[in-house]
Amino acid sequence: MIQLGIDCLLADPGLRRPLRGRRVAVLGHPASVTSSGRHSLDVLMELGDLQITAAFGPQHGMRGDKQDNMVESADCIDPCHGIPIFSLYGDVRYPTPTMLEHFDVLLVDLQDIGTRIYTYVTTLAYLLEACAAAGKSLWVLDRPNPAGRPVEGSILKPGWESFVGAGPLIMRHGLTLGELARWFVGERRLDIDLQVIPMDDYRPDEAPGYGWPLAELAWVNPSPNASSLNMARCFPGTVLFEGTTLSEGRGTTVALELVGAPDLDFGRILARMESECAAWTAGVFIRPCWFEPTFHKHAGQLCSGLQFHTDNAQYRHDQFRPYRLIALLLKSLRLEYPDYPLWRAFPYEYETERLAIDLLAGGTDLREWVDDRAARPGDLEQCLAADEADWLAQTQGLRLYA
Repeated sequence: MIQLGIDCLLADPGLRRPLRGRRVAVLGHPASVTSSGRHSLDVLMELGDLQITAAFGPQHGMRGDKQDNMVESADCIDPCHGIPIFSLYGDVRYPTPTMLEHFDVLLVDLQDIGTRIYTYVTTLAYLLEACAAAGKSLWVLDRPNPAGRPVEGSILKPGWESFVGAGPLIMRHGLTLGELARWFVGERRLDIDLQVIPMDDYRPDEAPGYGWPLAELAWVNPSPNASSLNMARCFPGTVLFEGTTLSEGRGTTVALELVGAPDLDFGRILARMESECAAWTAGVFIRPCWFEPTFHKHAGQLCSGLQFHTDNAQYRHDQFRPYRLIALLLKSLRLEYPDYPLWRAFPYEYETERLAIDLLAGGTDLREWVDDRAARPGDLEQCLAADEADWLAQTQGLRLYA
């Protein structure tokens, strides 16, 4: 039975001994729960042998569920424990010196979903930098990567850093948050007391969860639209829809598990995908569908679309490559509808000058490949394979779990 990092810390007083006599802060969100489902902040406060002086919330908040991007949370006082909760997605996204004055050790207990774009990765990077500069310790209470160990996509290019791209990471990184923290420390040469409290009995390559221990842990949304393991598996590809005019399903109950638009025939697009590169559609059940978003893009309009299912007998973890799948979908759309206004031009994560698709992809290569009618899947494959090999070589010695 898996024991999360928070479970191990609670169960072993020896692990907590270095924290005694030091001021401790906790970074968490609604999915920061023990394996029995209790919120980590609550159980840490109840221990009685730790001095918890503050808490921090990332995007969407420590306790609440802010729905969309660029919907900010304010600093507040925790209603249960009376300690300050500082927002890292409000007036600031980088911790201020005043915030850092409230603790000596920061416990990071965030459920990640294995994709560079997820802003909790950027918040971790910012805190590692800030704590290193201020002489603070940072402990990661490790959690599963529900997308598992596979690596896919492109590495973010220099100059394309943003709040959805903290550095030269690959899109689907294959690491837990604790392992990723170790990568950041090495990549940025940080002088910091970093401790990772690893999980016990975590088996990331084991079926049927392949990163998520099915029948052992409840799924608690780490963000409002991360509503299932299926979403986490699809997200390294479906997040690209946020940079387009297509609906990614916000305003439905299965956001980032489908795509659609009212003025496109997705049956036609799927047929083109299968003719262009059937291998990139393998390992997943792709279902033509119709849906009507209640808010966000195309609200109140009936959309033709496709839904991606990894929760059935057709799922093949070793074959499913969501980044390639969605790149192929965008390419097929462009080939079928050459003049379609595909790229989102309105603000995305506080960026107004650079296109959202380029921020998400970590450069212009993907968009240029989609828009180049002469470019073929093999051209993109060559670029992706090189980056994937590079990332695997970089991270080979960082993995804490077989």
